[in-house]
Amino acid sequence: MDIKEVLQWTDEQVFAKTGKHLDSLQKAILEGTWQRQKYGEIAENYNCSHDHVKKQAWKLWKLLSDILEEDIKQSNFRSLFEGLSFYNNITNSCGNIVNNNVNFGGKNLQISEIAQDQNPDLKKDRSHYSNNNNSNINQPKKYSDLTEAPEFLNFYDRTSELSTLKQWILEEQMRLITIYGLSEIGKSAIAVQLIKEIQQEFDIIIWRSLSQKLLLSELKTNLIQCLSQTEDSPLPTVLDYFRSYRCLLILDDLQSIFSSGQLAGQYLPDYEDYGIFFKQIATSCHPSCLILLSWEKPREIAILEGKNSCIRTLHLQGLGEGGKAILEEKELLDEEQWLELIELYQGHPMALKLIANTIDNLFNGCVSQFLNSKTVFLGDLETLLQSHWQRLSVVEKQIMIEMANQSEEVEIEPMILELKLSLDEIINGIQSLQRRGLVEKGKKANRSKFFLDPLFKIYMAKKEVNQ
Repeated sequence: MDIKEVLQWTDEQVFAKTGKHLDSLQKAILEGTWQRQKYGEIAENYNCSHDHVKKQAWKLWKLLSDILEEDIKQSNFRSLFEGLSFYNNITNSCGNIVNNNVNFGGKNLQISEIAQDQNPDLKKDRSHYSNNNNSNINQPKKYSDLTEAPEFLNFYDRTSELSTLKQWILEEQMRLITIYGLSEIGKSAIAVQLIKEIQQEFDIIIWRSLSQKLLLSELKTNLIQCLSQTEDSPLPTVLDYFRSYRCLLILDDLQSIFSSGQLAGQYLPDYEDYGIFFKQIATSCHPSCLILLSWEKPREIAILEGKNSCIRTLHLQGLGEGGKAILEEKELLDEEQWLELIELYQGHPMALKLIANTIDNLFNGCVSQFLNSKTVFLGDLETLLQSHWQRLSVVEKQIMIEMANQSEEVEIEPMILELKLSLDEIINGIQSLQRRGLVEKGKKANRSKFFLDPLFKIYMAKKEVNQ
């Protein structure tokens, strides 16, 4: 069997399984592997990054393993298919795979049997693979620990965000994902729903909260104790489990280990090694995924992010039309004005629940009466926003006050003059506020303008009045 036959036969099997033909990179990986090239050589020939080839190769080997019900890897791909060359009818219509058997002239043989008949050394090789930790990816002991995950009775529509997350994890094989946004915006809720929808794709799922400010050493010890239940001989590090199994680890309340009164994403003393751990997870080769839930984005994430990196960030914002479900639960009236109410409170789930209760109790459920009162009520949400305000640095607070006083988007240069701050202070302050999700860049391409989160702007206005 030559490489053309391998590509043709493999393409037919993949198409029968998925309805899609091999793409150009998958063919390049198969051809390069057949020629005993390393991923770096394949990447250079294909003009893409080494990590991208590794990621796509892992997906391809997993797909072929599922199709052939064999542990297909770069190291044994050619040996297995060379064994099939004994049957010169491999590419014709009688060479079909059914339950890991190849039917040739009425004779059913397993792929491994065919390969081993023609390559006896493969028996020893396969024995080695079966004892290797990496084989656990295909025959795992399923394990999950969600004892620290919150429970949600209702999940409001996040179809677009869920679709994005599933694409990053299942299709693009992202290793580290950060979901950040205001408190109670729905970060934990979407993570819980995500687990429900993709749990079958993972061998191990663990949820941990950092609200108690666990040191990294304490977290690792805790994780190893849990992960060791999947192994007769425990592996030494968390990363070893990430490489040997397909793990999904969620770390909630990441902001708890960040300093208040400083720019966003700066670790508390004795917690700086978390940044090193996150970088290690993001840059090491493994099939697992770490999801961080936080009010603010770690500084090193912004540095590591890039088109060809294995890191993605989702700034979770309001519900949009999905917020109608909250208003419907309270059976509010004037449905034609619901979107106006949702927009006023930026689709923030807690804000909508609070205001829905207020409208139900004080306005007999009439949304129009509440909107006509021209009142922007925050209630308990004001305390929540206050907790964000207290975390800001002095420079950030100055920028926020200035932006809150402006009716339009602001530019950097006028703020330098108005606040009498240096360019470095303004740039660092705005970037930090962006990592907190409190300031966003306007969409006009010709000039860089920035605007304050509208809900926070309401809070700032009330704060100024109260002072």
